[in-house]
Amino acid sequence: MHGSKQPESAAHEAGVVAASVYAGGRRVADIAIEDAAAWSRRPGHVVWIGLLEPSAALLERVRAQFDLHPLAIEDASKAHQHPKVEQYGEALFIVARTAQMVDGAVGFGETHIFVGRGYVVSVRHGASASYAAVRARCEACPTVLTNGEDYILYAILDFIVDNYQPVIEAIQAEVEQLEDRVLRRILHQSEFERLYKLRRELLKLRRAVGPLLDVCHRLEHSGVLPIDPEMRPLFRDVLDHIKRAEEDIDALREVLAFAFEASLMSGQSQQNEITRRLAAWAAILAVPTAVAGIYGMNFDHMPELRWQYGYYAVLGGIASLCGFLYLRFRHYGWL
Repeated sequence: MHGSKQPESAAHEAGVVAASVYAGGRRVADIAIEDAAAWSRRPGHVVWIGLLEPSAALLERVRAQFDLHPLAIEDASKAHQHPKVEQYGEALFIVARTAQMVDGAVGFGETHIFVGRGYVVSVRHGASASYAAVRARCEACPTVLTNGEDYILYAILDFIVDNYQPVIEAIQAEVEQLEDRVLRRILHQSEFERLYKLRRELLKLRRAVGPLLDVCHRLEHSGVLPIDPEMRPLFRDVLDHIKRAEEDIDALREVLAFAFEASLMSGQSQQNEITRRLAAWAAILAVPTAVAGIYGMNFDHMPELRWQYGYYAVLGGIASLCGFLYLRFRHYGWL
């Protein structure tokens, strides 16, 4: 078969993860980029190319094979696009944001997908799981892979959305730990900063997930986009997964907001407790301070100064007043 015995497979080329052609749901051959157009024009054949952070020259070679729109190629060369779906003639250009845990933080990336008659090209940028698992899953079920490029598009989008869940679960586990600490004690500065970073990462994740609702809604319902009507219900399944991810993210944001507020309230409560204690001790110490101030005025005619038991009476009065104040403050929970 043409392309099955090449000196160097396409997958060995820098930026090309895989380049294969399928017919009847089964892989026919691994091909070179320059052979892609000829294979895609064969009836019943689908070319599936996976690229990872390709160079401008490689994207230009792919564009020439499938006559891709220059604006879409320009978008695919940059990893700062908003999730969207655009139509260029009979071809579609889809942008989806990906997410993956990288060194304890959420890393974000993008996948740009070109879909047309007889071909699918995926371009990955940034943090993202390999789509080798998607390809293996599709190849394991030739029956569904016979649905061609529409099913491949669904499989990639479904994989992207499913990979949000491990990220959400990792954040959830950390949020639960922080929530338990908030209930037991005041958070340290490092924990407080981590709480803020988690809120910010959830907001970014929400912005990545949310726009995909519109993308999948258009793929499912639009009568203009070149999607097989029998395949459209599949995108409803992706839509349901996105909604569930959105709900989980919103729930975590609410928990983090509660933990954030609870930590602030706990800190304020501790400050109020310290203030009350200081005020109580200040009130108690004010008694001997006031008495000492009175008898330290050095007047000549102060009757108590010549009383035999004046010193002991003053000390007893001070001790009594201080003891009374101490007991009252204890009674009201200030000490």
